[in-house]
Amino acid sequence: MTGFFDKLQSFVRGKDAEPSNGIPPYPTKSSSDIVSNPPSSLGASLFPTQASNPSTDSSPLRDSIAEPESLPPEAFPRTSGNGTPPPPSTPSASSPPLYSRWSAWVLMSLLLGTGGLAGASFYAIREIQASLPEPKEALSFVRDGTLTIKGSDGSILQQLGPATRSTLKVDAMPPEVAEAFLASEDRDFYEHGGVDYKAIVRAILANLSAGEVVEGASTITQQLTRIVFLDQDQTLERKIREALLAHKMEQSLTKDQILERYINLVYLGGGAYGVSDAAWVYFSKSPNELTLPEIAMIVGLAPAPSEYSPLVNKDAALQRRNIVLARMEEAGFITAQEREEAQNSPLALEPQTPRNLDSRFPYFTQYVQQQLSKLVDPEEIEVGGLTIETTLNPKWQEHAQETVNEAIARYGRGQRFSQASMVAIDPRSGEIKAMVGGNDFSESQFNRVVQAQRQPGSTFKTFVYTTAIAAGFSPYKTYVDAKLMVDGYEPKNYGENFSGTQTMREALIRSVNIIAVKVLLDVGFDPVIQMAQKMGIQSKMIPAYSLALGSVEVNLLELTGAYGTLANRGKHVEPHGIRRVINRKGEVIYEAKYTAEQAVDQASADIMTWMLRGVVMNGTGANAGLRDRPVAGKTGTSELRRDLWFIGYIPQMVTGVWLGNDNNTPTRGASSTAARVWRNFMGDVVEGMEVEQFPELPRLRGREATVKAERIRPRRLVQGKAADTNERNERSSRSDDEPRRTRTRSRRQSEEAPSEPRRSRESRTSRPSASPSSPSRFERLQEAPRTEPRSRPEAPPPEPPAPPPRRQDPAPPPPAAEAPAPPPQPEPQAPAEPDSPPAE
Repeated sequence: MTGFFDKLQSFVRGKDAEPSNGIPPYPTKSSSDIVSNPPSSLGASLFPTQASNPSTDSSPLRDSIAEPESLPPEAFPRTSGNGTPPPPSTPSASSPPLYSRWSAWVLMSLLLGTGGLAGASFYAIREIQASLPEPKEALSFVRDGTLTIKGSDGSILQQLGPATRSTLKVDAMPPEVAEAFLASEDRDFYEHGGVDYKAIVRAILANLSAGEVVEGASTITQQLTRIVFLDQDQTLERKIREALLAHKMEQSLTKDQILERYINLVYLGGGAYGVSDAAWVYFSKSPNELTLPEIAMIVGLAPAPSEYSPLVNKDAALQRRNIVLARMEEAGFITAQEREEAQNSPLALEPQTPRNLDSRFPYFTQYVQQQLSKLVDPEEIEVGGLTIETTLNPKWQEHAQETVNEAIARYGRGQRFSQASMVAIDPRSGEIKAMVGGNDFSESQFNRVVQAQRQPGSTFKTFVYTTAIAAGFSPYKTYVDAKLMVDGYEPKNYGENFSGTQTMREALIRSVNIIAVKVLLDVGFDPVIQMAQKMGIQSKMIPAYSLALGSVEVNLLELTGAYGTLANRGKHVEPHGIRRVINRKGEVIYEAKYTAEQAVDQASADIMTWMLRGVVMNGTGANAGLRDRPVAGKTGTSELRRDLWFIGYIPQMVTGVWLGNDNNTPTRGASSTAARVWRNFMGDVVEGMEVEQFPELPRLRGREATVKAERIRPRRLVQGKAADTNERNERSSRSDDEPRRTRTRSRRQSEEAPSEPRRSRESRTSRPSASPSSPSRFERLQEAPRTEPRSRPEAPPPEPPAPPPRRQDPAPPPPAAEAPAPPPQPEPQAPAEPDSPPAE
């Protein structure tokens, strides 16, 4: 180290430091004096061993001060005046060597510090460059905390948070927009490579001259990197990253791409991100409708939106507008006359809330947000920038909302219900196509599709009969509609009447309560509950005799989805409203992959669809009939008509309707009104949809059971006989769902000891008489679709009866042939306010 200082000293003093006469500038001393008396304590501290053992010291310092006679002659190239080489010069006591001076060490520290700083800076810059993000991410950037919900057609249903709600392509925007930004923010945008060094110098001079910050030097590229990748921290590291990233962005993206993204992302106040949003927020216009002074005002907001907003300070907004106009003239984009005319224009504001901030379909978008938390990590939701692709069909959704509002306005007052809800599902995919949770979201955010738990009434009978069919029961199995009391529970039909012997199919069509309970007794609680769960009912079900009549509480979504299982031939797909979730980087973080599960065997599902078609063709659901295609479904009415239901389906769609009151007060309506509302919606939705037929009725003979019945053995069972119904039927023979009269049979029949099955009389050519033994009107129901030709009866060919085993209900053979379907009848109308509407 001392050698370095000696050389540095020689360099500073120069090689010709000695006088020309050869006299040393300092008095010479012997080597022993120098070694034994170090010139300073600093030298002594550097070389503490020299005094004790100078003869063995081989340091450069010792070599430089060796006696002349001990050195070779070539060590002294210079000579004195007489030609004799002078001894080496040594520092005098009054002038210590350079290495002992503090200034030398300061200089050394500065040199080393500068070199170290340069090396560290170079290393830091290399580290920053390696950690820079990919500039192309700016093309798909969305801000933190944003949430965009889209319909199945790609349209935006709602945008939450700081999102750009409407974007502009650079070749589609008015040229004045780009010119205003270039003149105001970055005049040399198309010349620089990301950082404008001339602008930096110009800004420094302008700010020094004004004594405050009046001009910035950030380019549009730098501002875009700040929006997308950085923050507003005024730190050296952030500024370095910004400059490096701006250079990198210029190499990866075109100038037009950078300008377009900036114009669509820059915040312009009032919740507007980008020029298109600002045009709507301030002037209720599209960008193409903006005038020059309006464009200048919007562009002038970019440096400080909250300070220059015309909604906050009109004078500041006008001042900024005029500055932009002046810069546009200076840049040659407009003439002086255009500038003057624009500056004299008043602010014609027409403020609006940002587009898509409020949802057009709030019940559905609220449901989607609730489901999102179950599908995506909460941290992803908190970071935001998510795009949710949903299953909703916006056109059908609009029609569903109109239908619900019309139903309340048209029928609600007379039938005393104030609310309605509707949901439509694709049974094959489980996708929710429309959802209306009420008539006014602003008054009540309660979604009656998913949050209202209501008694389904007779719509639950479908699960009881489906279980029976899957257990091997024939739809022609007969039961006696007569007084029944089981363990103290006594179900009653509407009007407390009885209809005598009925097949299961007839009882379902007429929604006979007592027979539904008897079917439940035959198949058991657990099989019915398990069947309902497999088909899609998720609400808790209690094993009780009233279960057959819908004493449980369910919501409309699960009930409709369960009926969709039958529409999908026994395969259940969970209803859902979200297809995919995409994060801010364009990565798919969730995708719906629901698989169809065979909840009901296909044959049983097809038989049930055939039975439910009868409800629409000849039963309580007649108001739901569509002229050009088959419909299956079931009506339902809870106690005191508090809830009015209809769940119906075609092969491609299942739709559920509920009518009632939020406070659970009784209505004066009928389930036939719900069927009519269903038709009002579906009648328009199916226009242009391909007509699909339901599967043909499967062969009933030889069918294997897929569910094991678990017959209930009550502690006490009291059953009436068929003859007991005569007296009551003379007074009233209306069923629960349909006010139709039927004729009773004269012969007595006990449910505990059934007689041999009756022979069908429908094959007789003569018209049956009205005697008690003649078949009822419902024994001659037509099952073929109304649009099918008469030559194609739907019922299966007759099957020979088999003698039933003892103590079991016999299943009579089906009729020899079903009567042909009648021609289409005029559309039945729902009563506005019936005196005594049917109940279930």
